[in-house]
Amino acid sequence: MTRAFNKTTETYKRRMLRKNLPPPEIMLWKRLKTRSLSGYKFRRQYSVENFVLDFYSPELKLAIEIDGDSHFDEERDTARQKIIESYGIQFLRFTNEEVTKNIEGVLIRILEHIGHLP
Repeated sequence: MTRAFNKTTETYKRRMLRKNLPPPEIMLWKRLKTRSLSGYKFRRQYSVENFVLDFYSPELKLAIEIDGDSHFDEERDTARQKIIESYGIQFLRFTNEEVTKNIEGVLIRILEHIGHLP
């Protein structure tokens, strides 16, 4: 079986992305790291095949993507998402603006998705 998760060929790309997180990703990471969200572990810049996810919880099989300036090709993003979802991974997408202007609302939507809020 071919390894699809965190392939060593993607290590450099993941490392560079972690070193250069945009401000909205930094804001959300501060709220997700160290099992701060209902005890679930999230990883940042986790790869599936050749795609790097902004945040990923292995136990929830949940990817969280923050769409900023680099997400301008909706067709490509949809194709990428379908490939990743073929591994049983669910997606939540937020914009940079949602994170920077309403981080609490973003966290509530994540909690609702994982079933920790009514």
